[in-house]
Amino acid sequence: MIDLHTHTIFSDGELLPSELARRAEQKGYKVIGITDHVDFSNVESVIFSITRVCEHINSSMKIRAVAGVEITHVSPVEIVPLVAKARQLGAKIVLVHGETIVEPVAEGTNREAIEAGVDILAHPGIIQEADAQLAAERKIYIEISGRKGHSFSNGHLTKMWYKYGFPLILNSDTHSPDDLIDDDFAKRLIISAGVCENDVKKVLDNSFRLFEKL
Repeated sequence: MIDLHTHTIFSDGELLPSELARRAEQKGYKVIGITDHVDFSNVESVIFSITRVCEHINSSMKIRAVAGVEITHVSPVEIVPLVAKARQLGAKIVLVHGETIVEPVAEGTNREAIEAGVDILAHPGIIQEADAQLAAERKIYIEISGRKGHSFSNGHLTKMWYKYGFPLILNSDTHSPDDLIDDDFAKRLIISAGVCENDVKKVLDNSFRLFEKL
């Protein structure tokens, strides 16, 4: 399992990064992205802390930890400069908290995230076709989510994937120990999102392809 979207006590997760990594390792994870929520108020401290702890995890465990952030609930006009700042500060992977149908995310967030060249647009809800097409053109990864609530729109995202061909990726969006998933459950989640069984491997392989680019 490669899961590039998780949270720790550095934002609203329940676990220390080291415990999250250990529990994930026991689940059979090969790679975990630690991507706590940020805006301009905490981006420096969060990236500093995550980068340091990932170095310790990578030197002492078999699992590989990737330091990143999820830019969350900022005004769309702030997304481009905040993505640039996060990368400058050393984030290896940058997500934007997309326009999920279960939170009041500002309209236009999905488009600005794609324009900013994020690595993953997380749980973007009922993404507009123009944005889906642009994500395909720019090879922006679009997330189907294992998280309750955010997963409600997985079927729509799969439909857009079949139509436009952007890279589709599954992440758990883990906040607590029970959110971690194994390979078998990941496959079932992908199929339940409307992906044909013959295409499940393609979605799982996208996680590996993105990790290889980081």
